[in-house]
Amino acid sequence: MKGTIQNRDAFLDQIANQLGRERKTTLTPPMWKHNPQEEVLKDATVDELVEVLKLQCTKIHTELIMTSKSKLSEDLEKKIKEFGNGPIVTWKDERFEQFGLQPLLTEKLPSEQEDVFEWNPDLGKENITKAEQANIGITISEITLAESGTVVLYSGPNRGRTISFLPAHSIVIVPKSTIVPRMTQAAKLLREKVKNGEQVPSAINFITGPSNSADIEMNLVVGVHGPVKATYILVEDL
Repeated sequence: MKGTIQNRDAFLDQIANQLGRERKTTLTPPMWKHNPQEEVLKDATVDELVEVLKLQCTKIHTELIMTSKSKLSEDLEKKIKEFGNGPIVTWKDERFEQFGLQPLLTEKLPSEQEDVFEWNPDLGKENITKAEQANIGITISEITLAESGTVVLYSGPNRGRTISFLPAHSIVIVPKSTIVPRMTQAAKLLREKVKNGEQVPSAINFITGPSNSADIEMNLVVGVHGPVKATYILVEDL
C-alpha cells in the first residue's frame, strides 16, 4: 500500500524560511578536489586483486580455496566432508548448474547423513527451519571486495538470506569475475543498477568471513552470532 505525504511543501518552505533563504528544488552533486577512495588498488589487475584477497582472508579467519570450473565439484565435495557433511542448504540458483554442481548436490550427496535442501519460496518458514538445522550453507558471491575479503550476497525469493548465517559452516562460491578492489566499486555497481532501472534485491548482505565479536573486554570470539567457520571457493571463470 502506497503512503501519502501530508503538508510536505509547507514543511519544507518553513525550513527554508528559518534558514533565511529560498527553498531549493534541485541539488548539484559536490565536486571534490581529491577522491582518495578511487585511488586504492585503482590500477591492480584481477590477479593482483586475488593476491590481496588471499592475504586478507588470512586476517578474517576465512579459508580461501582456488580452483577451476572442472575441479569445483571435487573441491566442494572435499570441503563438505571436512566440515562433517550435511545437512546442507543451498539457494535455488541456476548458477549451481552452470558450474557443474548439480550432479554433486542432487545425486551424489543426498542421503540420510548428507541431506541437501534447496531453498523453496513456496515452503515459507520451513526454509528457515532447514537453515537452522543445517551444518553447511552454500551461497554464491555477486561482488567480492578484495581489500576487505567481503562477499556480497543478493537475497530474493529463491535466495534466502538465512542460508549465509544460520548454518554452522558457510561455503561461498566466489567467481573470479566478481572481484573488485573495494567498497567504492561495489557501491558504483549497485548505483548503476538503480540508475538503469534494474530490480534491486530486497536485501544486500556484505559478509566478511565468519561472525566475529569483541564486545566483552575486547576479547575476539569467532562464531558467536553466525557461522563458526567460513570458506571461500574462488572459481576461475574468466
